[in-house]
Amino acid sequence: MAPMANTADAHEFISYGPSHQVVIVLLLVGGLALVRLGRAFRGDQRGVRLAKVLSVAVLLATVPLQLVAFMPGRFDLEHTLPLQLCDLASFVAAYALWTRRPWATALTYFWGLTLTTQAIITPDLSRDFPDRSFMLFWAMHLLIIWAAVYLTWGLRLAPDWRRYRATVGLTAVWAVSVFSFNHLAGTNYGYLNAKPGSASVLDLLGPWPSYVLAEIAIVAAVWALMTWPWVPSARRRGPVGSVQGLEGASS
Repeated sequence: MAPMANTADAHEFISYGPSHQVVIVLLLVGGLALVRLGRAFRGDQRGVRLAKVLSVAVLLATVPLQLVAFMPGRFDLEHTLPLQLCDLASFVAAYALWTRRPWATALTYFWGLTLTTQAIITPDLSRDFPDRSFMLFWAMHLLIIWAAVYLTWGLRLAPDWRRYRATVGLTAVWAVSVFSFNHLAGTNYGYLNAKPGSASVLDLLGPWPSYVLAEIAIVAAVWALMTWPWVPSARRRGPVGSVQGLEGASS
């Protein structure tokens, strides 16, 4: 007779297991659907209403996840505070969807498609479906990426070099602020003060602070490449965010 499976192990999340594969398919299908809806609704109030529905959905996924992390027995100074860029990206995405302001849509585009996607590729998750933390984790991360896709490819609120520079500057402010907090509190948010304890891709970039400087250069270069294809089309259609009928998309 075969041994009974361990109940705890049955609910342990496995990267690229069945539930992870379902999430990836959902990410792709949802993204394509939002692009089609965004293009169909571009220039009228349906696009605005859908953006606001997505904004509320982002908050409904993000706020409970943060509250759960602050519950007694779960709070951990080194991991709980919403200081990671992925945490901030969720609130920025909600604001960008509600207002369509160019600086916020650009941040959602850059942060969502380069940083939040890392959580899809290498999720830091222990519990599998249908655990509450599993549902909230994936809801938050999928919605951030969907927000970036909907705003950029759906509503065509694309970045330009001005928004690229603003994103680099705001990200630098975050890095300096979080580095200072880490130094004072003994934490390591963003791995800005030390490498993770286990092996990671950062090992290829040298010791501290070399790997931090290398990360900055790589990210800045990737964001520049992500901006370049949009600039010619942005010139043809006018200022970024000037989509007819989308109120609130002012700088």
